[in-house]
Amino acid sequence: MTPLPWDQRLARILVRPLASTPVHPNHLTALSLACGLASGALFAFGGAAAAGWAALVFMLAVFIDHTDGELARMTAKTSEFGHRLDYIVGAANYTALFIGIGAGLYAQGLGVWALILGLAAGLSNPVICALRLGLENRHGAVAVEHPYIAGFEIEDFIYLIGPITWIGGLHYFFLAYGLGTLGYLGWTLYQVIRRHRRASKPAAGEDPQG
Repeated sequence: MTPLPWDQRLARILVRPLASTPVHPNHLTALSLACGLASGALFAFGGAAAAGWAALVFMLAVFIDHTDGELARMTAKTSEFGHRLDYIVGAANYTALFIGIGAGLYAQGLGVWALILGLAAGLSNPVICALRLGLENRHGAVAVEHPYIAGFEIEDFIYLIGPITWIGGLHYFFLAYGLGTLGYLGWTLYQVIRRHRRASKPAAGEDPQG
């Protein structure tokens, strides 16, 4: 069994006091969404001065996104609805992030490419979400597991948005992570096609005509 990532371990510790309260996992999911949307708005309309706060709020949104699942498992409140809601909220947060950064950088004179990349990367996330849900439904959770090394998953790179923004490198992060998101969309689509073709092939010794 793969050990839990560091941020998920911390989330489990922090939500333990909530297990005996009326707080529901979906409340935490909603809080994550509120933080994600607030971050996108700050990036879009707050100017360069607000970018550092926007990055911090998005890091909080990502972390809170781990707490709902931990609380659900801790209180036996897991559900298919909650699982899907978590997927959708995560996609919405990243959509708001990229569109917000793109709009903000465009307003700061970075050029129309910032708007285009923000929209392209942002709107890729609902598509990625739908593809990953389809993969999970057909092939199980193992089909959508992220690469894991030394307590970190590939998605944990998003936490770098804070330090990089604070030292003035938001546009570099935006370019790298935006293009990476488009690449991830292509890779996810490739996985869907590959698994579909593999599932369509007749088993060894099986008559393809039935």
